[in-house]
Amino acid sequence: MSPAPASLHSAGVASEARALAFLADLSETLAVSLDLRQTLDEAVNRIADFMGAEAASLFLLDEDAKMLECRVCVGPIDITGLRIPFGQGVVGRAVAENASQVVADALTDSRVDHTTDSDTGFVTRSLLCAPLATAKGPIGALEVVNKRSGGAFSADDAEILRLVAAPTSLAINNARMAHELVQQARMKREFDLARRMQKSLLPKRRRNGFPLLGVNLPAHEISGDFYDYFDLPDGRIGFVIGDVSGKGLDAALLMVRVASLLRWVGKEGTPPEQWLERVNEELCQSNLDGRFVCALVGHCDRHAQHVHIAAAGFPPAMLYRCGEFTEFLSGGAPLGILSGMTFEGRHIDLSDASLYCFSDGVTDVRNAQRQTIGSEGVRELIRRHAGASAEPRLRGIFSELKHMRLVDDTTLLLIERMDSEGPEVLLKRCFPAKPEQMRDIRSLLRSALDDAGVETAIRDKLVLAVDEACCNIIRHAYGPESSGDIELHVTSEGGKLEFRVLDSAPAVDPDCVKPKPLGECRSGGLGVALIDTVMDDWSLQSLPTGTGNRLIMHKTIGARRQPGEEHE
Repeated sequence: MSPAPASLHSAGVASEARALAFLADLSETLAVSLDLRQTLDEAVNRIADFMGAEAASLFLLDEDAKMLECRVCVGPIDITGLRIPFGQGVVGRAVAENASQVVADALTDSRVDHTTDSDTGFVTRSLLCAPLATAKGPIGALEVVNKRSGGAFSADDAEILRLVAAPTSLAINNARMAHELVQQARMKREFDLARRMQKSLLPKRRRNGFPLLGVNLPAHEISGDFYDYFDLPDGRIGFVIGDVSGKGLDAALLMVRVASLLRWVGKEGTPPEQWLERVNEELCQSNLDGRFVCALVGHCDRHAQHVHIAAAGFPPAMLYRCGEFTEFLSGGAPLGILSGMTFEGRHIDLSDASLYCFSDGVTDVRNAQRQTIGSEGVRELIRRHAGASAEPRLRGIFSELKHMRLVDDTTLLLIERMDSEGPEVLLKRCFPAKPEQMRDIRSLLRSALDDAGVETAIRDKLVLAVDEACCNIIRHAYGPESSGDIELHVTSEGGKLEFRVLDSAPAVDPDCVKPKPLGECRSGGLGVALIDTVMDDWSLQSLPTGTGNRLIMHKTIGARRQPGEEHE
């Protein structure tokens, strides 16, 4: 076989150089474009000219509808907007198979759909289609129709179109990602605005014996839950806790509207059952798009001796008194569903008791086994933290909830008589002076200090110091021949912790209890030396009765975050 003429070789080299130059120029144009829609129109025109085609079109895939739609078209016939099912026809198969399709004779090739030709009079003789490939799969296809020379497209043409399709698909994919980032930034700004607006509606914590304390913990960026309390003309306090159905920005905006409506009606001092009736009528006259509102409203006196509540589709309010629980079921359907609804009011004696009102996000929290904790889990949380005063108690409950899996917005409103002065009680326990009791006491104390915002390193030293104090009472004050109880009181006031440990063992001479250097203490016998090192100050007193001892220890800590402060 004789070698190819030099002129043919030169023509091939020139053709490859022309293709590479076009590809480089097209890639640069697409890469720097700020208006991809206009650039794609120009690019498809240039591709048609370069390929010597009568017409060219660019299709993009709608993954949800499994359809390909023509977005850009050049040539004698405008097919912009034409939709082709995924996997059908030349374009559909190019995308489904992620492979170029070459049709040399359109009249005899079964892949070609001649419907457009019949409708327009255009005659398709030959066509070529390449997928717009990405790392995650094709996003569309690039098609050229009929060579102007009258011949058929070849395999070489298919390879060139495949190379040309690469920068086109890259530019489209980058533009989509940039658009998504812009949209995400816009949505984030809107969510931040909605969240700030929601926070502004939550009431600020009141002190000086104010009998209500609320906490809101959104499961996502914004919350559909809310709570509120306000003064009534007769000196009582009105309160609200609610939950709007659904998620997202629409639910958040409805929450703002409903919270404002409930406050507006409630400020008149309307009895809770009538309060809900009026709000329900107002919501039923509005278009809620199938949404509804669960709510509990009520009044209480300043000393939290008596509460009057009514609820609409809300979880049962839970009364806790002396270790016992009483539940008050909701007396009506959610608001905004049916006009003319009536609601049942309940009067509750709150003397020496606490009333917990909470959204279903509390009971729906999932534990380590991915099971909802339910009402019994809520009762256990309340029991576990019952020895603390209101604020550290709520901190403790919500600290545990946050360490579980939140599946919904979580809101809790606590109503009880609160002392206007005096230290916060972080922990109060009386337990048998037995070594086996100390594991639970250490755990309770660790949780109480966590709830108070004590740094981990300091917390662990304080727990160890208290543990040593209690163990010394068990081993030395009571000894193996006697038994009794130990009382542990932990309080906080003005950033200062106080630990009081009381026993009923024989009185100890305080002058005989002196710290030794830590280096001289045996393991397990750190006792007074450790207390002296960890605490700011301490004192041991024998009780005047001649029986019993009282150890008082102090430790200064930094400022603490109040319950729910991160949501205000």
